[in-house]
Amino acid sequence: MIIVTGGSSGLGKAITEDLRQKGENVVTISRSNYSEDKKHFSCDITNYQSLKEVYLHLINSEHKICALVNCAGTASMNLALTTPPLTTERVIRTNLIGTIYTNQIFAPLLIKNKGGRIINFSTIAVHLGLKGESVYVASKAGVEGFSRVFAKELAPFNITVNCIAPGPIKTNLLKGISDDQIKKIVSNQTISNIMQPSAITEMVSLLLREESRNITGEVINVGGV
Repeated sequence: MIIVTGGSSGLGKAITEDLRQKGENVVTISRSNYSEDKKHFSCDITNYQSLKEVYLHLINSEHKICALVNCAGTASMNLALTTPPLTTERVIRTNLIGTIYTNQIFAPLLIKNKGGRIINFSTIAVHLGLKGESVYVASKAGVEGFSRVFAKELAPFNITVNCIAPGPIKTNLLKGISDDQIKKIVSNQTISNIMQPSAITEMVSLLLREESRNITGEVINVGGV
């Protein structure tokens, strides 16, 4: 069984649908009451106790957990000096603290299974140093640093931890960002076009494969820097 956070919309939903089409058993987690998905848990990843309740349900499941894919996230495009405190807290709590919590809580399920995969999500903006994304970049840079260290901590348990860092993808995460701003971001990539969700779903599938067992602690920039 694979856990996908943020699996009810955007990139998380695309990943969930792709994995299920490939025959994988997927459990989704998000804040929404996603009644269309019978294997969905309504849960805020910034709430440790709420995540712990999901953990307690899954540890008693007959299915073994083999992977965690962290897609839940939020963005805000503001200059550092004009970013409201509440926006800063929301972005950091969702992207960084939420990722840390999910890794901490669900990794023991992979250890119990004697191996598995963790895929966290960063952004190509970390490496491009994009103006106007300072807080968002800070949150995702934290995810990258955490993932590199966590990969070393989990290596003895046959668990890999990697980050996928996409360029702009047409999802709700880009709401509020103008087409001109998106074009400017894309122009800084090696491959200067907006990525389709399929580019990311393919990368997720690659990292989940047994052949990728020796790839860990990496940040894979989809789009190129």
